[in-house]
Amino acid sequence: MPFKHSASLAALLAVAACSANPVILSGTSNRVAPSGTYNRVTPSGTYNRVTPSGVEGRRTTPIQHVIFVVQENRSFNNLFLGYPGAKTRGYGYDERGNKIVLQPEPLAEGWDLGHTSQDFFKACDGRGKLPGTKCRMDGWNNEFASFGAPANAPYSYVVRKDVGVYWKMARQYVLADRTFASNLDGSFIAHQYIVAAYASGAVDTPDSAWGCEGGSGDTIGTLTAKRAYGPSIVACFNNPTIASEADAAGVSWRFYAGAINGSGGLWSSYQADSQIFDGRDWSTDVISPPSQFLADIAAGTLANVTWITPTFGNSDHPGVNPDAGPAWVASIVDAVGASKFWKSSAIFLMWDDWGGFFDPVRPVLEDYDGLGFRVPLIVISPYAKQGYVTHVQYETSSVLRYIEDNFNLPPMAKSDARASDPAADAFDYSQQPRAFKKFRGALSPAYWNARDRAAQRVAPRGTGHGD
Repeated sequence: MPFKHSASLAALLAVAACSANPVILSGTSNRVAPSGTYNRVTPSGTYNRVTPSGVEGRRTTPIQHVIFVVQENRSFNNLFLGYPGAKTRGYGYDERGNKIVLQPEPLAEGWDLGHTSQDFFKACDGRGKLPGTKCRMDGWNNEFASFGAPANAPYSYVVRKDVGVYWKMARQYVLADRTFASNLDGSFIAHQYIVAAYASGAVDTPDSAWGCEGGSGDTIGTLTAKRAYGPSIVACFNNPTIASEADAAGVSWRFYAGAINGSGGLWSSYQADSQIFDGRDWSTDVISPPSQFLADIAAGTLANVTWITPTFGNSDHPGVNPDAGPAWVASIVDAVGASKFWKSSAIFLMWDDWGGFFDPVRPVLEDYDGLGFRVPLIVISPYAKQGYVTHVQYETSSVLRYIEDNFNLPPMAKSDARASDPAADAFDYSQQPRAFKKFRGALSPAYWNARDRAAQRVAPRGTGHGD
């Protein structure tokens, strides 16, 4: 059901039209940016962008539904250490040059790590002219670590049995081992990049509520082009978003999230977008609880573009003892796979930021606010390559780029304009759509609905370290 709320619990957390059979829309792989936006230019020595096989210029794809599943706060190395064909490493160094072997930890650990801009700069231990560049990648122990964290907590990885379903998804479909967060800080900014590819220069988290409900007194700091901290701005933006572009183009969309005054509500991105928050879409296309997605798809309803963010217990977020994330994601993927929409769907599973965990790959400098550290990205579709590890450079906004190209939507900001479209390397539209095979661990819609409802009745938990 749709929701709107007061700002009180959101402030606490900061401290501690849809069709069952949409038409196929055509996209474009070689766009000319509208006047006043950005042309896509490949920076020398960073990445190569390729066009999907057999596709030139304007393209028509079999994909009518894009589902963007966003989990929380894990580096690539933390979840996929030792994955065959992917770049990972079982040790790191501290700033004194001491070698530290990564230690196994359960997914449901009870401690958290800092993942603010300051934590990024500390972990990077950069020697470039701009903070966070030419990283030595040896300052991870200088990040914030909460009470109860073990020694060398950032130098850890999740035991494979706890994330086995993620490995199985990667083996069935595509794992991208060179995906970076578009932003260098935590979840508030990351969740603007999953809808707008931009956050108005904002950095870290707002003073109280995480969006427009906080009013003009709710502000957030900014980051300048020289990566210095600038003046504060109101934490309510008026930027183009995929939703506003989709509305204009007749493309349906829905955003599933926890109620803002309940568990996981921090991650409801459109609360910080004035066009959506103050408009009709807020009551029609922003849906709570997240498990309503399972009921909707079972009833034959799936938008062209869907975002799904979790409640805390289903999020993989450190520090709140989350252990249900893999089963939650398996349930989403299985629901799509069992539906009539499977043959026209692409699922992108991504974690929003690194969560403070060690990763051996240096972030690429693209702009003042990114890129951040590596995060996992799994691409699931009947047209995705099978058991493939792609080494193409992607970022958070690459999923938006895919949506834009697939539905012929214009670029919004520098981030999506520069981002590589995964269609070029992760998909093969010429292949016959693969039959779906269920993943073990998925649970019923009724189970998730009861869990979500219970989560909304208790005080939601936040860590205050970037969330």
